[in-house]
Amino acid sequence: MMTSSESSLANGDRPLIGLTTYRKFSHDSGVPLYGLMRSYVRAVSDAGGIPLLIPLGLDDSDLTAVLRRVDALVLPGGGDIDPANYHGSGHEELRGIDQDRDRVEILLAREAVSRYKPFLAICRGHQVLNVALGGTMWEDIASQVPDAIRHDYYGEGARTDRPHSVNVRDGSRLRAILQSGEVPVNSLHHQGLRELAPELTISATAPDGLVEGVEIDGHPFALGVQWHPENLTGIDPAMHNLFVALVQAANGAH
Repeated sequence: MMTSSESSLANGDRPLIGLTTYRKFSHDSGVPLYGLMRSYVRAVSDAGGIPLLIPLGLDDSDLTAVLRRVDALVLPGGGDIDPANYHGSGHEELRGIDQDRDRVEILLAREAVSRYKPFLAICRGHQVLNVALGGTMWEDIASQVPDAIRHDYYGEGARTDRPHSVNVRDGSRLRAILQSGEVPVNSLHHQGLRELAPELTISATAPDGLVEGVEIDGHPFALGVQWHPENLTGIDPAMHNLFVALVQAANGAH
């Protein structure tokens, strides 16, 4: 039997899902672009949502206006967060910092939490959520975390490679969605959550204890994951279900 959310989606009532973007340059002309990997767009669309890309550079009032109009939000992966946002030291391994992107996503994360707007935060987005709510970061796991496993496989192999698993907490929303206490994940990050923001609850951890999943109790849908489920939706139904759950929460927010 279909749930009410599934029935609405089947009838064409597809919720609008906002996805933040990043700055790139065209390889052909060098023209500056705002963009996002197609895997995020496909993951949202395949789950029943209508993807809407949110450009950087908008002022705070325009960003909040956009957030009011969308039914849910995705904060995707990308470069490092400026350590000034969490009183970091400025590690030599920091890369890809974009202060305007930090501003945009930190504002949207805080607003999505306070307005009870459904959202899914992925990799960098998972980190942005923690910083936005008062948490801190390991600026470089390999050099700062004793006995850490390797987490940074960026640029090596396929984005679908899954070098380690994460343990998913019993009773968490993430566990209910993934339907498993242990899932293999791709790992493309060199930073991680250090001090957890007070509003967040840990829902998944790596074998070395690094926080790989967070959520907010009492929120309609507020999840962060450190891996990249958008690259795994075609090979793992559990990862597709993450986006389906987001879209269903967004449909309920109409």
